Amino acid sequence: MQEITIWHNPKCLKSREAIAILNASGCESKIVKYLETSQNTQEIKKVMKMLGINARELMRTKEELYKELKLGEEQNEERLIEAMVQNPKLIERPLIIKGNKAIIGRPPSLIVDFLK
Repeated sequence: MQEITIWHNPKCLKSREAIAILNASGCESKIVKYLETSQNTQEIKKVMKMLGINARELMRTKEELYKELKLGEEQNEERLIEAMVQNPKLIERPLIIKGNKAIIGRPPSLIVDFLK
């Protein structure tokens, strides 16, 4: 079975629910506390490609920091990615990676289907 990686924020209810789903499914998973070990530009781009989304779609646009940094006005994809590298709190969570595929586990019920 392929290893599952989850970008996890222990303070986030949805992220904790994702961990519970992974544990209940018996999947071995690598937990990346992405707020403590921020991801680099290449890792974020790789995940975006797996998800088939752009930088803004990976961002928590309702986060106060997003507004403070005026990222809603930013049109440059590279600058949005750099904002996530510098401020991992802006990355949507939980993010589950399996092989060359990934999902954002919202709602958590998506994770069950993803693991099949």
